[in-house]
Amino acid sequence: MRDEARQSAVAAVETPPLIPRPSSLVPTLKRLLPALSLLVLCVYFAARSPRFLTVENGFAIANQYAYLLIIGMGATLVIVAGGIDLSVGSVLALSGVVAADAMVNHDAPVWVGVLLGIGVGAVAGLVNGLVITRLRVPAFIATLGMLLIARGIALRIAGGVTVDGTPDPFNTLAYGRPLGIPAPLLLIALSALLVAFLFSQTKFGRYVYAIGSNAEAARVSGVNVPLVTIWVYVLGGALAGLAGLVETARLGSGNPTGGIGYELDVVTAVVVGGASLLGGEGTVGGTLLGGLLIAVLRNGANLLGVDPFDQNIYIGLLIIGAVALDQRLRRR
Repeated sequence: MRDEARQSAVAAVETPPLIPRPSSLVPTLKRLLPALSLLVLCVYFAARSPRFLTVENGFAIANQYAYLLIIGMGATLVIVAGGIDLSVGSVLALSGVVAADAMVNHDAPVWVGVLLGIGVGAVAGLVNGLVITRLRVPAFIATLGMLLIARGIALRIAGGVTVDGTPDPFNTLAYGRPLGIPAPLLLIALSALLVAFLFSQTKFGRYVYAIGSNAEAARVSGVNVPLVTIWVYVLGGALAGLAGLVETARLGSGNPTGGIGYELDVVTAVVVGGASLLGGEGTVGGTLLGGLLIAVLRNGANLLGVDPFDQNIYIGLLIIGAVALDQRLRRR
């Protein structure tokens, strides 16, 4: 009996994460809804503001909201695995401050600053993963603690002020246009391709889905659940670090108070894109659509002069609606 159970679990892990539904309409609706919502928003804002569909505004969206889509790729890994990471905004700020401090105050080369920024994010993710798997602290609490720790370290390093004067070569991460394409757009594409490759072409990606669907079944099948979980958080942290570098380059300074509330936009983007907070579901394409939906909503609202406080209300309603819809579709 144990051998049969093990073989069944192995088959579940090795099979691509396609879970049949009673009705094909349900998953189809879930996939199409973000795209349809994005289309409706674009039509509405284009009709209300002639600036919305300009090339300049498109580049502005890519530049200003690159953090959302880059972190969103890492958050997709974490959420599909059944986890959550509330520390990404603070990790973004810490990575940017460490990189800026190294380059501005210690004359470090740009490549060192870049490696430090991504490395700091990866280390923060490693700590999150170890606390969750070794100390068995719930992901919500572990990453909430890291949110405060990373923010405190960033403020301590920067002395509570911004670290200004990042070098121009570094700032090309935000303003460079290789082959005429904005650098943030290229970094978004590279991040998305990396995670898509992991999901579709590697056992690691299949294990991530398996753990999110049923961690115990994955463990019985021989998956090293703690190790995969740790790597999920390391990759998520590294991408948060990369996003911190882009934000620092965009502003020309490392801001220890930057990234506040970013984790909420990121979770919203992933969930609106079709991922489930219960784990086991989510795609790179869905997160890209969800992130674009948030970015377009905020950008269009800014063009129309909507108060930022009201924008937060809309984003809050959006995530409640997305989770409510997910729960409703799961019950069908």
